[in-house]
Amino acid sequence: MTTDGLKLTSYFGERQRSGGQLVADALLSLYGQREVAASILLRGAEGFGLKHRLRTDRSLTLSEDLPLTAIAVDRRDRIEALTTEAIRLTASGLVTLERARLLTGDFNGQEAVGSGGAAKLTIYLGRQDRVDRTPAFVAVCDLLHRRGIDGATALLGVDGTAHGRRARAAFFSRNADVPMMVIAVGAEERISRVLPELGALLARPLATVERVVVCKRDGQLLARPPTAGTAATAWQKLMVYTSEAARHEGQPIHRAIVRRLRSAGLSGATTQLGIWGFHGDHAPHGDRLLQLSRHVPAVTSVIDTPARITAAFAVIDELSAEAGLVTCEHVPARFRIPLTHDAQS
Repeated sequence: MTTDGLKLTSYFGERQRSGGQLVADALLSLYGQREVAASILLRGAEGFGLKHRLRTDRSLTLSEDLPLTAIAVDRRDRIEALTTEAIRLTASGLVTLERARLLTGDFNGQEAVGSGGAAKLTIYLGRQDRVDRTPAFVAVCDLLHRRGIDGATALLGVDGTAHGRRARAAFFSRNADVPMMVIAVGAEERISRVLPELGALLARPLATVERVVVCKRDGQLLARPPTAGTAATAWQKLMVYTSEAARHEGQPIHRAIVRRLRSAGLSGATTQLGIWGFHGDHAPHGDRLLQLSRHVPAVTSVIDTPARITAAFAVIDELSAEAGLVTCEHVPARFRIPLTHDAQS
């Protein structure tokens, strides 16, 4: 079944508080109380916001206030009903609303995906969900890779809701129900064809579909972020899918991107590290035992005005000359909620 939905995303700092409690706890409590269909709290590995203060997991001091991203998806009316409260809780940060088709049940994709363009499919899972004896996120990535999808990244959350029920990570717990998500990008026709297979694979499937423009794939320039017909007040989002193993001048591409964008005066960028995934023809991969270096996928998000996104893409284009998947999305102006995003990342 497909439903007209919205995705509410908040970017803020780990230490940020609202009314005496951490913003992260306040937001996820709100989503749990409202029984949001799917929500997830992601802890970033690196990022910066409007004040250009770098936060990174590579420094003991700077890792004490890492960037957080909270995502909530549900029917349009249910998200609209809680948006004002979510904005109030995120007194300093960045909050966006984006259109998304909400999929449940058998994932019949004919109503959800068009043809001729590209789409981003986000599948919401539990950490210990299984397909036979295989972790569900591994089975999903393997299926997407076999069906020729451009790329997929599995991200592990630390809090969130699934089908309206909240689950959060805790010590001395299996954390079986802690949410995670798989973000996949591919041609709309291929996404449509694989949806019924995904629906049959999972016990309680829940996903969203959004349209995107694929700008680069494995170093090949396919398109630039669209500017024609874009209102000056609109915002856009670049997403860069790479790997810890993909390097530029000795450092991971995603870290080079964050540092170059920060030096160039961009408003903010956030990177999350995945636990499994692939892009292009590379087989699905993640960290393994007896491995000397990390091999996990990474996702970097940059949200700004079209002019600044054009400047950011010039940097990203240079740094992703040989590897990576880069997409661009439109953040509708009438749903955009600009705040003083001191802690976008």
